[in-house]
Amino acid sequence: MRIAILGPLAAGPDAIGGARLRRLLVRLALASGRTVTVEELTDALWPEERPADPSNAVQSLVSRLRRALGSPGVLESVPGGYRLTASTDAAEFEQLVRQAATTPDPAAAASLLRQALALWRGPALGDVAADPFAIGHAARLEESRLSALEDLADADLAASDGSQSGLPELIARLSELTVEHPLRERLHATRIRALHAAGRTAEALAAYEHVRADLAAELGADPGPDLRALHLELLRATPPAGPRTNLRAPLTSFVGRDAEIERILAQLREHRLVTLVGPGGAGKTRLATTVAARVLHGPGEAEVWVAELAAVSDAADVPRAVQAALGPSLLLHPRGDTIGALAEALSGGPALLVLDNCEHLIGAAARLAEDLLGRCPELSVLATSREPLAIAGEALSPVGPLPPETAARLFTERARAADPGFAPDEQVAEICRRLDGLPLAIELAAARLRSLTLRQVAERLDDRLALLTGGSRTALPRHQTLRAVVAWSWDLADERERALAERLSVFPGTFDAEAAACLDACIDALATLVDKSLLQQAPGGRYRMLETIREFALERLADSGRGPAARAAHAAYFLRLAETAEPQLRGGGQREWMNRLAAEHDNLLAALHHAAAAGDADTAVRLAAALGPFWFTWGSKRASASWLGTALQVEGPAPAVARTIATAIYLISSAFSGAFATSLEVAGRLRELIDGLGPDDDHPLLALLEPALALFTDDDELGLAAIGRRLDHPDPWTRAILRMTRGAMLENRGDLLGMRADMLVAEAELAALGEHWGRSQALTILAGSHMVLGEFDQAVSALETAAELITALDPANPASHQRVMLAAARLMAGDAERGRRELEALANAPARGWDARLVAFAQLELGNLHRREGDVATADRLYQAASAAIERLPVMAPQFTALVLARRAHVAAAAGDMDGAARLVATAAEHTLPVKDMPVLALVGVATAAVWAARGEPGRAARVLGAAERLRGLPDAYEPDVVALTARLRGELGAAAFDEEYAGGRDLTRAEAIEQVRDVM
Repeated sequence: MRIAILGPLAAGPDAIGGARLRRLLVRLALASGRTVTVEELTDALWPEERPADPSNAVQSLVSRLRRALGSPGVLESVPGGYRLTASTDAAEFEQLVRQAATTPDPAAAASLLRQALALWRGPALGDVAADPFAIGHAARLEESRLSALEDLADADLAASDGSQSGLPELIARLSELTVEHPLRERLHATRIRALHAAGRTAEALAAYEHVRADLAAELGADPGPDLRALHLELLRATPPAGPRTNLRAPLTSFVGRDAEIERILAQLREHRLVTLVGPGGAGKTRLATTVAARVLHGPGEAEVWVAELAAVSDAADVPRAVQAALGPSLLLHPRGDTIGALAEALSGGPALLVLDNCEHLIGAAARLAEDLLGRCPELSVLATSREPLAIAGEALSPVGPLPPETAARLFTERARAADPGFAPDEQVAEICRRLDGLPLAIELAAARLRSLTLRQVAERLDDRLALLTGGSRTALPRHQTLRAVVAWSWDLADERERALAERLSVFPGTFDAEAAACLDACIDALATLVDKSLLQQAPGGRYRMLETIREFALERLADSGRGPAARAAHAAYFLRLAETAEPQLRGGGQREWMNRLAAEHDNLLAALHHAAAAGDADTAVRLAAALGPFWFTWGSKRASASWLGTALQVEGPAPAVARTIATAIYLISSAFSGAFATSLEVAGRLRELIDGLGPDDDHPLLALLEPALALFTDDDELGLAAIGRRLDHPDPWTRAILRMTRGAMLENRGDLLGMRADMLVAEAELAALGEHWGRSQALTILAGSHMVLGEFDQAVSALETAAELITALDPANPASHQRVMLAAARLMAGDAERGRRELEALANAPARGWDARLVAFAQLELGNLHRREGDVATADRLYQAASAAIERLPVMAPQFTALVLARRAHVAAAAGDMDGAARLVATAAEHTLPVKDMPVLALVGVATAAVWAARGEPGRAARVLGAAERLRGLPDAYEPDVVALTARLRGELGAAAFDEEYAGGRDLTRAEAIEQVRDVM
């Protein structure tokens, strides 16, 4: 047993209840295996009022603790007291630290120290740390931890051996530690040595001055002898010179931006003026000073000066602000010629001038930069602004949001500064995403963890401008809250620009110039907002507004009273777009328009929700009708039903045809997502729609309603008749889909050849139209018939094309169903290694939501492969996993459940469990019969035949195999189970007897064949 006290108390699998019992365990654990007397325990357990009989009271608690620990032997009674023999993490920590101290290799010592520090899970002694007996122990343990951190820093510095690769990370870590523990001189000394080793001696000397001032202010004392000796050593190693910089040492680590730093350094080598542009809170200042530090310590011996213009309010004061920044390096010059003095001071050699926060003084900053660059040939200027300086020779370096991983790392680092015990989870990534990856917003959110939980921060982000306050007290007011940051940028725009930004805030997603024109935005106006960082450029020539700026703009739009008009114009534009796209989805424009609708999906949903909120039934229902086919093929059926339902709930006049189409797609989507209890309920609603159609309702989708009704009623006669009456429909896509639907119905009836005839024609017609979705469905169904007929190469080709068509429509769609079939087809085509590899990858994919159905399909196929190779145990495990996966789905086609049950019946029969196999087959048949899927029932029949064969009745088994062919419509001569069973039965019966029994089953009526398959008892 191991007792953990370096953090919350933990002992074995169960929690130790009761404060006094936990206090007893901690006191014994602190003794590290030594005897603790009854007197000592009494003082720890009852510090204020001792019990009348201390020995008996202590003994009673010890008995309870033994029971709680579950290992009585670890708590021994010894003369005079008690001893805990279990190991503790504190003892393990101290042992590792001692071992590190005697290890000569710095890298090995650092590894041991990291192992030791990893044992800490929070403040030592958990919830008893504040008890009087524990205070001293907790302080001792904390001191040991800090000493270990110092040892680790020293070991890492020694292990670097002059190498620069690990020093930046070490310096950043030490910077954080010295902020947390400003009076620990050893930490400061190690940081100063690391800065010197990194070639940053000026920063090292500045760091010494900083700690010297802190010690004087806090303790009224000078640094100790070791720190003073280090300072003297640095002074002797540094040649005398005037100041080369006013750059201050950072107080926090700098996270990420490595690529941006290298890009800016490269730009500075090519251009003498580089401007970092980006929205407020993007971290332009910190990035600029980090680059400046690299320049300062680089090979060029350049001076680096930072002029902070944020506090300057008058354009005339810009040169004097730069003059103040240069301070003692500024040469004397004739009175009043400030720019001349600056030029003379910056002309002595290579120099970098950082002009920080130029946006509110953009003209003055641009004029000064241009003047100084013209006078000082070795000067470079690095500016930060929310818009370009717009002068000759300027190179722009956009500073955008942090990428997700870097943003999450920044949040975690800053959160741990607010709460050392912070443990990140998946909410961190969501918070960073919703904050647009803006460093300032992320840091403000992390600081909120001082008073809120992570979940509470996430839940309050809808009102982020009120939530994210309380920045650094020393920052300028406009950097202390998120609202102030945005307001600063907002106020720099003129009234016309602000009004346009307000209107554009109705776009929740990215948008293009054509869409923006509906709100009276021209290209030049959009470019201006991009220059002012109120808009961002997005891929594909599109634009986006950061969510933080958008929330601010939406507030202003609501206050202005112009919101309803802007939203109405937005909804009208996207209604036109949707209705333009709808007919294109049935032909050669399908791919282009589906991709366009996908790109505009956030805007389309916003238009729908605006229409619904405004009670505009006409817009809402027309949008739903136009987008319904797109949603059905592109998105989640559950989401599709929800969006359609939103539109249909809006009361008011709307076109009857549009309402009928939207309702029909809503019903079918709802059925697929499990929202309806029975298919008959859907069928009844569809029948009402069909009965309400007028003679002039000739929309192509309306011709599909009666065949759809037949699918839900399993009335194939009705469906085939309805399709026959409509095959002369004027729309070619409708004719092809009707023919494809008829093919699917014929397959269900066991007419495989009839299915192929229709499906081949439908696939060719859809290919001629340039259509993707329907063609992919036709090819997938055809691939199944290719497999039955042994046309494996054709099956592979058909499935490859089907998968390509699906992903062309939606790159995020992995076409998993087609890829599972494709892997199985490869196996049959002789490409066994690739087929197995693909099946294993699909079977082991994460099973989330509807993907669980496809993972289950892959598990079923992989189980078949293992079973046929003789690995029955693995096959059974995969079948069980597939069963468990489909049970969690909201709705599942009963045919698939039947397939899993039938495969499991093979396993049970092979294991001699005849009763179990029979039950599985019977259940599989009962799942299949209501949906009248004859090919699946034929596969169930193969399992029935396997059960009869295992019972020693080969004649009955052969007859059932023949009945399975009757249901399928063709012999499945290549299906491995059929092949193996046929060979076995021919061997047992002889060829003639087998053929006779098989023919007897094949010649049955369909009803008789069904009875043969389901009769397994």
